[in-house]
Amino acid sequence: MDRIIKNFVLLCAALMLPASLHAQDAPNMREITRVSTHMGTMTASFVKELDEGEPVTTLQFEPWQMLDDLFRDDIVLLMRHGPTDWSKRDASNVAPTDCANQRIMTSYGMARMRELGTLLAANEVRPGSIVVSEWCRNRQTLDNLMIGFERIDPDYANSIDVEVDPGMNLLLSLQGARDAVPLRERISSWEGDEKGPLLIITHFTNIDEVTNFHVYEGEILVIDPKRNNRVLGYLRLRSAEPDVGHFNDETIPEDAPDEVTY
Repeated sequence: MDRIIKNFVLLCAALMLPASLHAQDAPNMREITRVSTHMGTMTASFVKELDEGEPVTTLQFEPWQMLDDLFRDDIVLLMRHGPTDWSKRDASNVAPTDCANQRIMTSYGMARMRELGTLLAANEVRPGSIVVSEWCRNRQTLDNLMIGFERIDPDYANSIDVEVDPGMNLLLSLQGARDAVPLRERISSWEGDEKGPLLIITHFTNIDEVTNFHVYEGEILVIDPKRNNRVLGYLRLRSAEPDVGHFNDETIPEDAPDEVTY
């Protein structure tokens, strides 16, 4: 109850205060702006610069009407791993933890996931439990999100539960998950936790199988288990863009392996 009251008060303040007051007098206040009928943005301008000069940009969400739901602890944040190097594909029958022989994140992707973590934490969207695929790119995503979270809350890692679950592993891979049943069960069984919502970091194919949504690398779907796992909307960085593996197949090299993994 205290968490709900706190979030409500912060939300009202964030919506009512002018931008100049956010930046000058309330440096820890989240900044939420409605930019169109359906879209909103979240910023954290009080963090002027991150490691190695990384700027904090904008986290966009849609629809705007989902705003209140973002601060519930009984939602599920279903996320695809961050941006990866598509010049390298997973080797056939690669083990989930064999990072040398699978597609992994780029330095750019890691920086964006640190940025994402910072923006989520600054706006009080902080998971209480995190479940992640064994795949290297997913664990890299988690590691960099945590850096971003800890920029805002240094004790964050000590306050949450983190689990690596093979059931979240890549579908369509010989050593991946057999089906999407474990993912569906994770979502359906989530009832909330006073520490925050559940974050699941998995893969394009797994998310598509469960929701029929095609998500960008680093994009998060907001799901409500209490409404029959309805997708309420999405969160993603303004910098997010389609990847060549799913949104522009014509750019995939002709000599790419027959076994395409995602």
